Amino acid sequence: MFALCSTFFGITTTLGFGVVQINSGLQILHVIPENSFTYQVIIVAVLVSLSVLSAVSGVDKGIKILSNVNIISVICLLLFVLFLGPTVYVIASFTEGLGNYINSFFSLTFNTHIYEKDTLPWFYDWTILYWAWWISWSPYVGLFIAKISKGRTIREFIMAVLVLPTVFNFIWMSVFGNSAIWFDLTTAKGALSQLASNPDMLMFRFLDYLPLTTLISFVVIGIIIIFFVTSADSGIFVMNSIATENAPKSPKWQMVFWGILLAALALLLLNAGGLKALQTMTLITALPFALIMIVFIVSLMKALVIDRNYYEKDFSASSIPWTGVIWKQRLKQIVSFKDLPAVEHFIHHTVKSAFTELKDEFMNNGIEAKLNTWDDPAAVEIEIRHDVVNNFVYGVKSHSKTISESVIKDDNLPDIDESKTYYPKAYFGDAREGYDVQYFTKDELISDVLKHYERFLEIISDEGNEMFISINAGKR
Repeated sequence: MFALCSTFFGITTTLGFGVVQINSGLQILHVIPENSFTYQVIIVAVLVSLSVLSAVSGVDKGIKILSNVNIISVICLLLFVLFLGPTVYVIASFTEGLGNYINSFFSLTFNTHIYEKDTLPWFYDWTILYWAWWISWSPYVGLFIAKISKGRTIREFIMAVLVLPTVFNFIWMSVFGNSAIWFDLTTAKGALSQLASNPDMLMFRFLDYLPLTTLISFVVIGIIIIFFVTSADSGIFVMNSIATENAPKSPKWQMVFWGILLAALALLLLNAGGLKALQTMTLITALPFALIMIVFIVSLMKALVIDRNYYEKDFSASSIPWTGVIWKQRLKQIVSFKDLPAVEHFIHHTVKSAFTELKDEFMNNGIEAKLNTWDDPAAVEIEIRHDVVNNFVYGVKSHSKTISESVIKDDNLPDIDESKTYYPKAYFGDAREGYDVQYFTKDELISDVLKHYERFLEIISDEGNEMFISINAGKR
């Protein structure tokens, strides 16, 4: 619900800013006579209609086509300003600005201007607002980009989502920002800086100092329209996914519903309090989602660990000593999930029988060994005592794990009555990670213990390990 509300008000704020800027541009170009709420209603109706049509057509059609048109248009506008504006000044300021940003990165990141009272209003109206605005966009941007990035590697994803947009943003801000500064200092004589509090009009007044002003102004309005439409259509698409719990199919009217709701709320806030009302709603919805993003970070790290373990997982240790002699019995064991009584029976009979036989043979060879047993949870271990080095221990204990809901619902997998299954897991005296031994026969269990005992003897017989192995001798 937080993600849905955050996305909704984030797009609403974008719609509000876009409507006001388009309205100002059309007024400057004398397309409409005034900047009024009536014309804002018409602009909102057009923008939302285009967004709904694009969203209904799907990701591979409307959204993709508009996005490609948008990118080409933006790059052309960027090159136009770069080469027909103060080119040398822009390139030099880009290098200096980038260096200044890198040098001041930590200061810019952590500075709250708490000791600079005159700067605080700007900090709240710019930095805090844009942080909140982008946080409000994070649910739908993240989900949408993830959806269209299926099949990409994490490296490719980071390059396309973080590195390239950041570099492009540096270039964009340098070209437009420094061109405006240069014009303001050399040609406009301060006229542009006087419009700093009216950014909607400032953009179009800036274009007055470039060739083909009218044509470029219409191009800019077109880009703003496409920018909003490509943002809103993907936003509507993702909001619909969130609201339907990612249902594979949903009625088309739901897309229309989200579009109408966006338009109604944007107009309501614009009429009630203008952009200030939109900014306030963005801050209200973004704050709780900022806390949820911290949980996302933790979840992402957990997911990456699971992903790595999945792809690096080797054959089960329990399958290494297998032979094909009793393969039918093994298949039956593999496709059946064990309950607790079955595992306890395996431990108290197969495991205990194997360890008892092994203990007797150790005694026959002059090595003192003993058997330890427990009932809750069921466990059996063989322990070989040593006076100088730590005791050798190999045990088997009952463990449980929760079965994935996907496996339970899969028709082509064995029937599972409960969401929890049990299995016997080996453990060792040196606290190494054990493994599932439910498929071992008695002889294979004995073989596995001997394999680990041989490893134990190899380690303690190495003089280089003497200090390591003799500490806490005889203790577990």
